[in-house]
Amino acid sequence: MNVRLLAPLTAAATLALVLSGCSAGGAPSATASGGATHVAVTLTGDNGGTCSLDTATAAAGPVTFTVTNQSATSITEIELLSGDRIVGEKENLAPGLSSASFTVTLDGGSYQLYCPGAATETIPFSVTGQAATPTGSAASLMAEGTQGYATYVDGVVDSMVTAVATLKSSIDAGDLAKAQADYALARPFYERIESDVDGFVLPGHSATDNAGSLDYLIDMRESNLDPAVGWHGFHAIERDLFQAGAITASTTQLAAELLTNVTTLDSLVKTLSYKPEDLANGAASLLEEVQSGKISGEEEAYSHIDLVDFAGNVEGAQQAFAYLEPGLTTLDSGLTQQISAQFAAVNKLLDGYRDQSAIGGYVRYTDAVKAADAVTLSRAVQALQEPLAQIAEKAATAS
Repeated sequence: MNVRLLAPLTAAATLALVLSGCSAGGAPSATASGGATHVAVTLTGDNGGTCSLDTATAAAGPVTFTVTNQSATSITEIELLSGDRIVGEKENLAPGLSSASFTVTLDGGSYQLYCPGAATETIPFSVTGQAATPTGSAASLMAEGTQGYATYVDGVVDSMVTAVATLKSSIDAGDLAKAQADYALARPFYERIESDVDGFVLPGHSATDNAGSLDYLIDMRESNLDPAVGWHGFHAIERDLFQAGAITASTTQLAAELLTNVTTLDSLVKTLSYKPEDLANGAASLLEEVQSGKISGEEEAYSHIDLVDFAGNVEGAQQAFAYLEPGLTTLDSGLTQQISAQFAAVNKLLDGYRDQSAIGGYVRYTDAVKAADAVTLSRAVQALQEPLAQIAEKAATAS
């Protein structure tokens, strides 16, 4: 999930973007390759953290952003913003790791690249012209898949609202054991679709304001707490139910607020439409969530149901891929088969941790389990991430 700790930028700050921190090179346009234009983003530790692009413009259509973190310890993610909406992102960009990419299809207009932690955090990015409508069998199959995926997301969020309402009822009744079980039943829904909804912002707020970020209000962990906004959502409830082992007036208030926020999210999700590369980028993002939050044990620090969330992320990624699969098969059947096989391997590994007597249906991810199995789990996910990372540009440039 994204963490935004800064207030909205002033107009003066926007005008000063090229002076330090986050800057664009002087190239007039991005480099075209394979139907997509390519933009290189470089992160360094210069001047307290610098985010720079090799060009500030691109032609409308598929654009691939390739991010290399050379030495910036303060910058671990970037986002491409259209107004207050996140249209593309890449997280977990630690220095020294291999370059990471995401591909989006952009219409003409003004965008911003947001680099949290840079000395100057945003840079204007302009797109000229109008994106062409994809045609052809592969493009048509994937466009059809995006409609099916939209229905899937709608259903997941509908189910989350129901599950959170059940959790709230258990908390209102003061039934700790049932509330703990209901917490574990509610969590996977958000994990399946969080890459699709983490850019939603409440009216009157900006995309960099945690107080209006539904992702923050629903899914913020203690490790990334914004003191100015406070703690809300699932994990604040988790703390009360599992660490304190008590339901208080505050827990009841948190549950009511969570139900309000997921209900708001449910209405907003109904307005979403997707491009094929959105599904591909979202699937990759969900697997990054597995690596950064679930295998580390950070996500569910009190309940230790990280494997429940792990399975939710994998299911969401697999669903996104499945809706693209017919079109992808016509483009690269070998790669499609490889990804399917790696999903099967990860699911088989997860099946070994199932325990129907445990809340959420998986064994608790204790320190002992993490010490014994984290490396194996991480390697399995990495083997899936590598081929999956190749499909966004294929999806965006399909014909």
